[in-house]
Amino acid sequence: MSDHIRDKVIVVTGAGGGFGRLISVKAAALGARMVCADIDAPVLDATVQAILGSRGQAIGRPTDVTDAAAMAALAQAAVERFGRIDVMINNAGIMPLAFFADHAAAAALWARCIDINIKGVLNGVMAVHDQMIAQGRGHVVNISSIYGNFPVAGAGVYGATKAAVNFLSECLRVESQGKIKVTTIKPTGVPATGLGAGIVNPAAIVGILGQNTQSYLATMGAMASGGLTAAKTNPDSVEYAALSPDYIADQVIHAINQPWGVSLGDITIRASGDGYIL
Repeated sequence: MSDHIRDKVIVVTGAGGGFGRLISVKAAALGARMVCADIDAPVLDATVQAILGSRGQAIGRPTDVTDAAAMAALAQAAVERFGRIDVMINNAGIMPLAFFADHAAAAALWARCIDINIKGVLNGVMAVHDQMIAQGRGHVVNISSIYGNFPVAGAGVYGATKAAVNFLSECLRVESQGKIKVTTIKPTGVPATGLGAGIVNPAAIVGILGQNTQSYLATMGAMASGGLTAAKTNPDSVEYAALSPDYIADQVIHAINQPWGVSLGDITIRASGDGYIL
């Protein structure tokens, strides 16, 4: 493996769990200096302690990504502690899947989804932009989704936020070419992250599955009961059906662990047998 990540100063939002914690721990293990942010202070502290316990370098700062001033303060804390910001990973996000007919139950969560998934990413970019331009180089990694690829039933708002992330990312790349690298990560569905806990209407997952809905539900049922075939649980099998979040984190690390002159712009990660159609 190349060694272009050691000593980089990396800011990660949503670092208290899921992809954010995995990315933070893996990057720290490779010698990065981590600035971890999350709105939930106890889970954030658990991530920081895990890194420190493995002799890595990390600080934690409770941060609401929807608050531009708080995000600016996060960036300032990174500079004060480590002197610069090499990488900003805008990872924080929620996924309140619902049909438009569910608006009475979903409206408040949709509003929060827009605030976190779009404004949170924009706030992250604004927080580090001037510092990276002044440095002459930087790298922004935005976590999007395959839901941002195409509009489907059940994901009107969530998909729109991820399409916006794609749009913001590409505009930033064009505007800052030669100074800020930009990577957009588009994960497939990853059941083990806990992101699905925010789904308003479970039936709304149909949009990402289409003709594979019945077979997918059967696979998830078998997984829940421990009856999934070995081929579907083995990442060395082409039938591998449910991607471990570790593989998403590994691809984020791969994107960061490149020479400054190499930019991986757009990465989609799937389980080869997962059944998602987007």
